[in-house]
Amino acid sequence: MKVLLSIKPEFVKEIVLGKKKFEYRKSIFKRDDISSIVVYATKPYGKVVGEFEIENILIDKPENIWKKTKDYSGITKSYFNDYFQGRPTGFAIQIKEFKEYDIPLDLFEFDNTLKAAPQSFCYTSGGF
Repeated sequence: MKVLLSIKPEFVKEIVLGKKKFEYRKSIFKRDDISSIVVYATKPYGKVVGEFEIENILIDKPENIWKKTKDYSGITKSYFNDYFQGRPTGFAIQIKEFKEYDIPLDLFEFDNTLKAAPQSFCYTSGGF
């Protein structure tokens, strides 16, 4: 099973360039059979651009996650701190290898059961 994640275009760019090897989340999927993540670059781009296998998922206090991942965060410490403000626990999905699609897809082309991009993530059986 795959998960479709909505990610801001500026962070997708960092993932493509290999500078961002961790995707941070305030909550994580409940299923334990998720092996890969499909990346939807949010508006104004609004396309499904690629996918990656999950290397690992770190679950810890945000300050500990930052210490372990800061070199490949793709974001500033202040952005990280703002994002996790007041959260006792954070999640960092480690990107194994990002595979960019040759042609970015509209959401309905990727999975015709999806009517809108997820706020955070959704399960999907679409794609390749």
